[in-house]
Amino acid sequence: MADEQRLEWLPDDWKWLVTTRVAVTLALLVALLSVVTGVIQISQETVSRGLLEGVVPLAVQETVGFTGALTGFLMVGSALALRRGLRVGWYATLILLPVTAIQGLLQVSEYSYPLVVLSVLAIPFLLASRDRFDKRLSLTTTQLAAGAALVGVQAYGTFGSYTLRESFDGIDTLLDAFYFTLITSSTVGYGDIGPQTQEAILFTMSVVVLGVASFGIAIGALVGPAIQARISRTLGIMTDSQIELIDRHVLVLGYGELTEPIVDELTTSGESFAVVTDDERAAEWLTEREVPVVVANPSDEEPLERANIDGARAILVATDTDADDALAILTARQLAPDTPIVSAATDRENIPKLERAGADTVISPAVLGGHLLVRSALGDDESALIDRLVDEE
Repeated sequence: MADEQRLEWLPDDWKWLVTTRVAVTLALLVALLSVVTGVIQISQETVSRGLLEGVVPLAVQETVGFTGALTGFLMVGSALALRRGLRVGWYATLILLPVTAIQGLLQVSEYSYPLVVLSVLAIPFLLASRDRFDKRLSLTTTQLAAGAALVGVQAYGTFGSYTLRESFDGIDTLLDAFYFTLITSSTVGYGDIGPQTQEAILFTMSVVVLGVASFGIAIGALVGPAIQARISRTLGIMTDSQIELIDRHVLVLGYGELTEPIVDELTTSGESFAVVTDDERAAEWLTEREVPVVVANPSDEEPLERANIDGARAILVATDTDADDALAILTARQLAPDTPIVSAATDRENIPKLERAGADTVISPAVLGGHLLVRSALGDDESALIDRLVDEE
């Protein structure tokens, strides 16, 4: 409702444009244009000049060419954060869009005009879709420690080498010191800056050791989980960390019309749950909501074991086909003989069959709806439940 109210000022034909996908697409296009125009500005000595030729100093034009490419890569990161629905990605993109527009103007090149126009155009779309980016960036203690270690080593090397600048050949400013620290800790070592005393040599050795260690830890802690999650999503399996944490959960087998309300209800109640489905589009949607999902046939044994069916407190079977429900119930009952199984029957005539397959409770939405409507018409207590369902709809 909040999103609809926020978009009331837009004509009906334009409301569909203001979506998360549009905001992400515009951010990626701005990032691409920023990198391309920055590279053009750097690689060519002379380019076709724009309206501000003669106003912006040449040194500024050359500088914004480099910073434009750098900002473009930062925009890629913020766009990926937008793709995940992170609020920090929204803030970062909102800050970077005016920066890319200003850099495009200062480049004084006709190649930068599309960058300026697209950057300005993306801002209102981003503002209008603000409520769609509400996820918080969640970092573990290990990831925070790894990031702090990386920053700490760079600070140690920068201020330490600047303090010992008399013992180094080529360090005169803090920028020189940071440059030396970065190429040393990353093991690049161009050789243009070198220690001249024994004290400086020992300090350089410490920067190498600490820098390599901090880079390795940071990559493992910050990038590793993202790579593991991507591989796991591609293979259709939950990550090891998700499996370790999931226990006493509700296991939802299949994906149908009832699954989305089930997910909403379980999320609202704070219950731990996982979904097993062979619907790849549904799995992508569930993954975006950070729901543990296994992409596989819910009637197969391996994916159910992968989803820790032994530790489940309850099993919900909710596909749109009673035959598929029966197969999933049979497999689940074999693997978890004591776990309660609840199923939905699309056809009321199949309720006894699903019970014989092993379901403890079988609910027919059609029968339930008819019961509630009659009781509500007679003024019974179920009217409160009817009101709730109508309000949610």
